[in-house]
Amino acid sequence: MITAVVYSESGGTFKTTMTANLAVALERMGQDTLVIDLDPQEGNLTSLFDVGEHRSDPEADNLVKHVLDMPDGDFGELIETSDEGVDVVPSHDMLGDFTSNLEQKISYETGMKNMDRDDYPRFELLYELLWETEELHEEYDAVLIDPNARAEDLLYNAIFALRTLVAPVKPAGKGNLSLDGLEELVGNMETELDIEIGLSCVVPSGVGQTNAHRQYQKQFANTEAFDTPVTIGNRESLMDAMWEARGSAFKVVEERWKTFEKDGEMVSEPGQRRVRDREIETLRRLYELAQFVATETFDGDADPVLELDIEDYDNRTIDLRERETEATTA
Repeated sequence: MITAVVYSESGGTFKTTMTANLAVALERMGQDTLVIDLDPQEGNLTSLFDVGEHRSDPEADNLVKHVLDMPDGDFGELIETSDEGVDVVPSHDMLGDFTSNLEQKISYETGMKNMDRDDYPRFELLYELLWETEELHEEYDAVLIDPNARAEDLLYNAIFALRTLVAPVKPAGKGNLSLDGLEELVGNMETELDIEIGLSCVVPSGVGQTNAHRQYQKQFANTEAFDTPVTIGNRESLMDAMWEARGSAFKVVEERWKTFEKDGEMVSEPGQRRVRDREIETLRRLYELAQFVATETFDGDADPVLELDIEDYDNRTIDLRERETEATTA
């Protein structure tokens, strides 16, 4: 099955929006897809998919309680389905206290079992929950995680559970440093977790038309260290509109969401966005990314044809068989 953590050390790399777009693309390819939101901050994947009504309720059952083996209900009751068909395990405020709660659990259990704290499997808990207790491989074709960015217990649990990274990078000075340090980062995580970690691909995102961005793009395209199946152009308007549409870039284009001034106020409404060829091309590249992850990284099957049902427009068909993969800016 497809299992990937969408992770970047740097901010501003469209990590959350890429996770959402990759999940929706996989779902449209016929892959039953679950995404797990491990980022406790506001404005995360849970907000984007408009789920997680009880994320601030301290009494509500949530993923942390299940990971720490103190659930208040069935795991399946945590899962919500987004408007686009992707299943989501929402974020919860309790994620922000995960390490402190984990430390209490470790202190109790190691004391009861007379175990050395260093021998406690602190990074294996999510793995055990997803695959051994809940057996999600029996229900889903793809599981993605949008993690917190800090290298701490939540992130390590995510990587131990899924073993594969998709790495969005921003093609600027900071993003370039992230690329240079990516191999070292993966190596350090492998040493810390004592597992092998696969790097599916690097995805330069937010690439503009400046000379510096073109140079970075060329660097990404020519490296032999990582696969770079697509480059996502600077589509800030499209990505920003995802938060108003509460869904993926595919939903933004199909429902034609746009933010504009109306009666002296900024509003967001469907049915207002122009259908631009460059945004259709961006959707193609997101779909191509999903196909790469599904077929090249995991040797699975994926429908290469995407049908876009655009409101008040002729439908568009994207067929990935029509031309070879490109890695230039859309």
